[in-house]
Amino acid sequence: MNPTSQKILVLGAGGMLGHAVCEVADADGHAVVAVARRDVDVREPDQIERHLDGVGAVINCAAFTDVDGCETREPLAIEINGDAVGGLAALCAAQGVRLVHVSTDYVFAGDGSRPYTEDDAIAPRSAYGRSKARGERLALEHGGHVVRTSWLFGPAGPNFVETMLGLADRGQAIQVVDDQVGCPTYTLDLARALVQLASAAETPPRLVHVANPPATSWFGFAQEIFRVFEKPVDVSPCTTDEFPRPARRPAYSVLDVSRYEAWAGESIPSWRAALQDYRQRRASVGGTGVASE
Repeated sequence: MNPTSQKILVLGAGGMLGHAVCEVADADGHAVVAVARRDVDVREPDQIERHLDGVGAVINCAAFTDVDGCETREPLAIEINGDAVGGLAALCAAQGVRLVHVSTDYVFAGDGSRPYTEDDAIAPRSAYGRSKARGERLALEHGGHVVRTSWLFGPAGPNFVETMLGLADRGQAIQVVDDQVGCPTYTLDLARALVQLASAAETPPRLVHVANPPATSWFGFAQEIFRVFEKPVDVSPCTTDEFPRPARRPAYSVLDVSRYEAWAGESIPSWRAALQDYRQRRASVGGTGVASE
């Protein structure tokens, strides 16, 4: 892997992951073109094309990520997370620009018992998962690169860590689901992977998984959050059935990251180490801001 400095277009730059990608790409010496939702409608390739002059790679962080909202607005989810990705991928292919598109663990059924590899069959059980699966397929059909990830947290956006800390500050008893297992992923670690894939001199793998190990439940994640942030709270486990949501969540969506690690020549840090870094960054600015597009 030999990265080359280039001009990178970041779509969805106003979101939590987009912020991280812009920060990492800039620190690595790339010229960053940051495009937020207010700047372009990703469903309109002509609007994106205006930002492609001199661009060597596009990192697509733009998505309709309201998982429960997708259940009642599936046609819109398909437009943004599916068909728009196809249009973007076709545009990038025509322009000779590398596309790195972000996908999700929700494309899997969640009934497995070992980490999902890139070669495992997908079987999404939610509207969000179906829309992202369509985006994956279209991106790959047009020669794009797809990165699946899971359970994002990081600076500059609402996330599970901030939700837990907010509940703790209100001093109320907290119940957290303990029968959904996956891998929390730090946006800055994911961003480093996305930038590496976008800027590698040689062609990177077409489909990879990137997530911070090890596997845990949401309850296990919450326990570590309260320990790291020194919050003495009453937190107890509950089942998914006790905390019903409109969209079905995968019960088990641990991602096997060995393909990416073999290509990158390094291991992805643990989410526990990432959580410590998040705490330090949060403390340095007196709390984390919430990104808004």
